[in-house]
Amino acid sequence: MSSRTTNSILATNTHGEQPSGFSRLDHEAFPVFEPGWVWIAGAGPGAPGLMSLLCYHALQSCDVVVYDALVNPGILRWLRAGGESEFAGKRGGKPSPTQRDITLRLVELAKSGKRVLRLKGGDPFMFGRGGEECQNLSQAGIPFRVIPGITAGIGGLAYAGIPATHRDTNHSIIFLTGHDATGQMPATVNWQAVAHASPVIVIYMAVKHLGNIAAALLAAGRPADDPVTILSNASLPNQSIAITTLADAKSFVAANHPPTPAIIIVGHASDWRPYLDWYTGSLRENEIG
Repeated sequence: MSSRTTNSILATNTHGEQPSGFSRLDHEAFPVFEPGWVWIAGAGPGAPGLMSLLCYHALQSCDVVVYDALVNPGILRWLRAGGESEFAGKRGGKPSPTQRDITLRLVELAKSGKRVLRLKGGDPFMFGRGGEECQNLSQAGIPFRVIPGITAGIGGLAYAGIPATHRDTNHSIIFLTGHDATGQMPATVNWQAVAHASPVIVIYMAVKHLGNIAAALLAAGRPADDPVTILSNASLPNQSIAITTLADAKSFVAANHPPTPAIIIVGHASDWRPYLDWYTGSLRENEIG
């Protein structure tokens, strides 16, 4: 890993203007983005302001950014003047490049001497296939760096007024994916263990299979009246939240067609939402009791 640092970042946007709020970064030390490297970065759950400073530095330093469908277009406005962008989005049920295609393109760009930023929504190592891409880059002899991002399963919940953990109600949490590499419901999940291991279960990319997931949890002994919160477009102006129960989850999805992308939260952590909903301004003064 390169140990070189730079004493400033290029605090300009695509219009050549210094973006508000970044002027005090000039004296910070950031890694140098070397030619031939790939940086795999998480852009956060949606809102541009949740992107890390190091990710911003990468956008200001890269020659090309290869970005996913879940990256907010507003974040791409921070790409340096002259920087190139390539869409490599993957969304369920829609035509998209294969993972192999994406990896081969990253290798090709890096071998041509470009500084390549691979930009993903959320965190690249949280159901973002970042580990697979790093493995493939390593096998191809391409040096890389990973920039963590705020995952929707934590940051999105904060925007919904749902604490991922709370010492009074939920002292543990489980993260699951709602589908496997083929788009089907995961076949290797031990639903019996999941149903009883934690008061809160956060499931990514699960709307399509929510009915079957709910049935699996119910069959494993999870209470039928357990709340199921569907959080769509987390942290964005069009964020929406719907709450049902495990027993009604299948019929609710069929009747209401919740927007995607969405995070599913199973458990009573959502009971805190009326009291912690800072984002929509509908806070209550009294406490849960």
